[in-house]
Amino acid sequence: MKKYLAEMIGTMVLVLMGCGSAVFAGAHQPFDAVGTLGVAFAFGLSVVVMAYTIGKISGCHINPAITLGMLISKRISGKDAAMYMIFQVIGALVGSAILYVLATDSGSTTTLTGANGFADGAVLTAFVAETVFTFIFLLVVLGSTSKGGAGNFAGLAIGLSLVLIHIVCIPITGTSVNPARSIGPAIFDAIEGGKALSQLWLFIVAPFLGAAIAAGVWKAIDTETAE
Repeated sequence: MKKYLAEMIGTMVLVLMGCGSAVFAGAHQPFDAVGTLGVAFAFGLSVVVMAYTIGKISGCHINPAITLGMLISKRISGKDAAMYMIFQVIGALVGSAILYVLATDSGSTTTLTGANGFADGAVLTAFVAETVFTFIFLLVVLGSTSKGGAGNFAGLAIGLSLVLIHIVCIPITGTSVNPARSIGPAIFDAIEGGKALSQLWLFIVAPFLGAAIAAGVWKAIDTETAE
């Protein structure tokens, strides 16, 4: 249970800090904006600080796509994987709830929870982006945490890779590469009459697909596995 609670807390922090930066300080906000680069670093730094906080407890997945990749790579049991995903979603809901309360009547010009979304007619573009960027993200995760990988620097490598991904992907989908991060904000976006829930399927299917491909590719290229 400690592992599951750690995943819940970590995912809550990721959503609150990452999505919160977009809501309160993203591009075109009436506050002191940090823009795309600032939001990208907020997500990446959230992963870094949580990796060094709860990493020793749960491994700090805080992302169902990472958990799926670890399951396929046989680094986690099916039971733990299922519970991780459940508690990650709960954490995302808690983080989104806090953010929704803080952002209501704040004057923010974006969705009050930083929900993901894509333009009408851009389904294929969004799907490809989320699949490819999750694939890249998972390769970094699997490689940096593997035997002979980045060791104590794995959290930093993973967090910085998420920064890079956000810099490119924010203009396309707002960047998910994390189903839990999309589920929480989408549910609260629906309260405001937003359309994030109708697009949520893409932010679940594409990251899971990217994670599965990454696990297969890593198994094929990992020298430890080959030996």
